[in-house]
Amino acid sequence: MENPTSRWRHRLPRTRGRWAAGVAALAVLVGAGTWTATADDSAPSVHRQDQMLKMNGVSVDTSYFTSGGTGRRPAVLIGHGFGGSKNDVRAQAEKLAADGYAVMTWSARGFGRTTGEITLNAPDGEVKDVSGFIDWLAGRPEVELDAKGDPRVGVTGASYGGAVSLLAAGYDRRVDAVAPVISYWNLADALFPDGVFKKLWAGIFVSSGGGCQRFQKELCEMYERVAVSGKPDVAARALLTERSPEAVADRIDVPTLILQGQSDSLFPLGQADAMAEAVKANGAPVSVDWISGGHDGGDDEGDRVEGRVGDWFDRYLKKDKGADTGPGFRVTRTGGVDSTDGAALKRGASSETYPGLTSGGRKIPLTGARQQPGTGGGQDATTGGGQEAPATGGGGSGRKAPDGLTQTFRNPAGAAPPSVSALPGIGGGLSQLSSLGVGLSLDFPGQYASFESAPLERSVHVTGSPTVTVDVKADHGDAVLFGKVYDVSPDGKQQVLPSQLVAPYRVTPAEQGKPVELTLPAVDHEVDAGHRLRLVLSATDLAYASPAEPATYTVTLDGALTVPTAPGVKTAAATLPWWTWGLPAAAVVIAAALLLTARRRTATPAPDPALSGVPLQITGLSKKYAKSTDRYAVRDLGFRVEKGQVLGLLGPNGAGKTTTLRMLMGLITPDAGEIRVFGHAIRPGAPVLSRVGSFVEGAGFLPHLSGRSNLELYWQATGRPAEDAHIDEALEIAGLGDALARAVRTYSQGMRQRLAIAQAMLGMPDLLILDEPTNGLDPPQIREMRDVMIRYAAGGRTVIVSSHLLSEVEQSCTHLVVMDRGQLVQAGPVAEITGSGDMLLVTTGTEVTEALVDKAAALPGIGSAVRTEDGHGLLIRLDGATAAQLVAELVRLDVPVTGVGPHRRLEDAFLTLISQGSA
Repeated sequence: MENPTSRWRHRLPRTRGRWAAGVAALAVLVGAGTWTATADDSAPSVHRQDQMLKMNGVSVDTSYFTSGGTGRRPAVLIGHGFGGSKNDVRAQAEKLAADGYAVMTWSARGFGRTTGEITLNAPDGEVKDVSGFIDWLAGRPEVELDAKGDPRVGVTGASYGGAVSLLAAGYDRRVDAVAPVISYWNLADALFPDGVFKKLWAGIFVSSGGGCQRFQKELCEMYERVAVSGKPDVAARALLTERSPEAVADRIDVPTLILQGQSDSLFPLGQADAMAEAVKANGAPVSVDWISGGHDGGDDEGDRVEGRVGDWFDRYLKKDKGADTGPGFRVTRTGGVDSTDGAALKRGASSETYPGLTSGGRKIPLTGARQQPGTGGGQDATTGGGQEAPATGGGGSGRKAPDGLTQTFRNPAGAAPPSVSALPGIGGGLSQLSSLGVGLSLDFPGQYASFESAPLERSVHVTGSPTVTVDVKADHGDAVLFGKVYDVSPDGKQQVLPSQLVAPYRVTPAEQGKPVELTLPAVDHEVDAGHRLRLVLSATDLAYASPAEPATYTVTLDGALTVPTAPGVKTAAATLPWWTWGLPAAAVVIAAALLLTARRRTATPAPDPALSGVPLQITGLSKKYAKSTDRYAVRDLGFRVEKGQVLGLLGPNGAGKTTTLRMLMGLITPDAGEIRVFGHAIRPGAPVLSRVGSFVEGAGFLPHLSGRSNLELYWQATGRPAEDAHIDEALEIAGLGDALARAVRTYSQGMRQRLAIAQAMLGMPDLLILDEPTNGLDPPQIREMRDVMIRYAAGGRTVIVSSHLLSEVEQSCTHLVVMDRGQLVQAGPVAEITGSGDMLLVTTGTEVTEALVDKAAALPGIGSAVRTEDGHGLLIRLDGATAAQLVAELVRLDVPVTGVGPHRRLEDAFLTLISQGSA
């Protein structure tokens, strides 16, 4: 079936418009080139060039990534999220560079090392900077051009970086494709929805930027004005709208992949809907993907999202017509729990085209809801349970018409206590489990109206925004309401608020007394048969500003609740195809599968008592590359690790380190050989893996919770007893001190790394695996990480660390395993591999000749002699001779010796081993 986006015709190169005032000249202030290793063993080396670019009155900190090859290639710009820096997107940049793109990342104005004020993606600020980057790319010899000064370029990024990708496409016609992730279309609509101030998120937004003083003056004044009044004004809306992609909606006509979060009360799905409709109206191909997580937390589906972005750019930048850009619409659905690890199961659902938010509307009649005392809305404040009480009136007020369709309730003085729905940084973790009957919400009696459906005769999958028409009246002024739809269990004891989302409404006096259609939050949620839908309209919400003056509201229901079902969206099969149970022959297939599974289970090797005290033994381990019969990622690997060791796993790119670690953690299955941990053979889901802790690509923390709360929440999710966590012990080893009580969003990169390792240490696993734990850290932070590893192993536990920082490995590890091209080169204690005291470094006043090297190597008691890289010294391994005897012999040979000392550099030993392995 043809992907709908493939019908977008290739655009001919065209002359792109320039900024009217021109882009300021770029001046390189500071530049440095470094080689960085990519995560994939088979990927090519990636070169990173860091430099400060002077443009538009500020100094912008940038990184430029390329891999080998001499041909021209498309370019990609990656922006970071608000409050972050270019370091946050480094891993994605390296992956794209390894895949054949020239990639540039940068720290936006006011963040990282970049100077200037935060202007919230102003056209003459951050957006103009992006055009400057495009100018710079146009001058690079390795970047593909569509025309002179016009590089082939795509832009992507999350949140703040996603918005700048859309703005760049609107302001600079040289942009060829974009892929915004969990971003906004209109920032005014996001922070002031329907004229209601989203005070919690707005405050977090400002504080994560470093405080109001870090922003452009007019932005700071606007925020303080609205925060004090509690009500956005026309000027505030205009200021944010002009810095939003919607301001250039008619100019964004490039292929656009929109990835938006379902767990997102900051930029909800309605923002993505507006994006999609606008870009589609301009004639460009659009794909929409509703991911599981979002700004409120949850699973960000990082690998899948980055993979889809890469495929999108392959199609529209590389012009690879075979690239699979995916369906026109996809949504991640959660349902059930994985019995092996307790994680929520996820499946994709898709359709050829984006259905919008109102497709397949189904009308569900509502009547006055039965209420529960004390908590309102049928919700217990902590568990979502509670006993159902008789129908006594809307919101517990007792003022209700006989049919329950008219209800009266109060906005309390000071709008307190407020109802609770979305909790930025907390609600997302819970919203991930909303389809499993877990949620958090709180409505206070007398402060809301409630309407409820009869039990559903059949299940309904809501995909989009429900709508309802009501008549609202206030005894004075505006009526500010917050609408939400609960999924209520058959016994009424449990209700779930899908994705913890609520929609605010401001109904002015001119609109009161008339039918008003309310659009409720867009969600994707399955409501089972026998459940009821409960519509709640509350006068308050913790995340928003409500009028401080008390008021009485009257709401009359005017029709049914219309629920979108998006019938064209089909969920991917989670079990066998339908015909396997429809054909008698399927029984044979199932029986055979069961027998095969049973045989495999019985074939699992029994524990080896002789190895019960050995943390790790690998024997004859091999793994071939996918779709290859003769290329090995790992081949015939074997080594052993004892208790108390800190083992460094070393090797160049492509050595097989990452593949080995993945097999060790049970993530992939070897083709041959075995791995035993404390005598037990490793298989996916093996119980012995509970004794293994791992830190692979960092941990996802809820940024607005403290470090300790994040660890406690993580451990609770494992379902293991709290007393088994050993949180205090892990934290003492990690050395975070008083920072544990602070929100994680205030942590430095080094503190986040230590918290992530503390998370891996929970339960004090006997074997701890760390894959590049020092990535992105500065020298003091690296030293702290080294101390963490040493302290952990000091208790008799074992640590395996894979790192490309040889000096750190030498100082922190007791033993080494060196790999090259998937095979073992050498294993043993660090001192043994580096040569310990038997290796001396002799420095000389003049350059050492090859003849002198040969003479030194031939001296009695000398094992070997190698000239140093700079040519002004010798690396000499003693084999019976003493240092004094060596110096005497060198002086006799007229060697101008300037210094002699023990040489323990792992780098030289490593390079020697690798070169021998390549010979």
